[in-house]
Amino acid sequence: MILKKDYLRYIFIIPVLICCFFFTSCVSTRKSLYFKDLPDTVIAPVKGNFEPVIHKNDVLQIVVSSMNPEDAVVFNTPSVTAAGTPGGGSQATGYLVSEQGYIEYPVLGKVKAEGLTKEQLTKQLQNELNERKLLKDPVVTIRFLNYRVTVIGEVAHPTVVNVNSEKITILEALGLAGDITVYGKKENVMLIREVNGEKTIRRLNLNSMEVLSSPYYYLQSNDVVYVEPNKSKVAVATGSRTTIPIIISTLSLIVLSIDRLRN
Repeated sequence: MILKKDYLRYIFIIPVLICCFFFTSCVSTRKSLYFKDLPDTVIAPVKGNFEPVIHKNDVLQIVVSSMNPEDAVVFNTPSVTAAGTPGGGSQATGYLVSEQGYIEYPVLGKVKAEGLTKEQLTKQLQNELNERKLLKDPVVTIRFLNYRVTVIGEVAHPTVVNVNSEKITILEALGLAGDITVYGKKENVMLIREVNGEKTIRRLNLNSMEVLSSPYYYLQSNDVVYVEPNKSKVAVATGSRTTIPIIISTLSLIVLSIDRLRN
């Protein structure tokens, strides 16, 4: 015969078990693997030029040197301070690309930068400094001070990644964000990229080896990677909003029943 005390214990245990079962709904592992179809092989390099292109509001570090260091001092006086730059959280100074696509460069004035690669802008500055006889054999070095990508959605740690090397793959970015959770859709990762002022959206299937040869395997500055939640996560999130109040109400009724039994 079940005692009253044991009976009340079972009344409490049953709702708890129901909650545990609901919130631990199983997630299929079939789509949770990276490159599940990838055999031992050699993959050819991705074709194309992936050197980053300069955009509006970029901040560029431009360092000029020459055979006479004193003559180059005037060309190393940037006007903008950029936070969160390579090398940690310290600040650095650079040249801001305006909304019109120009930088204000010492002596040379407005210089078109938008749409150029670092190599192209480097050659342009060297040629102008040479042609105007401002420096002898100038050496120009350019770096991005705001090269970053954003990773959001179903990852362990959504974050903005500052890219010191100015080259990063989508796998590296996801790794720095703590990887995709078990609720993330690896087969449908969204990449948002701005090209010529227009937002471009591409879907990448990280279950397939084809992404390794995709032109979107390497990310560009200001790219946004969004990992969508799968149906299991949506079901848990939606169900919890409706189920939790019901469970609370049920437990309240149980407490009232206990009080009556005691009386």
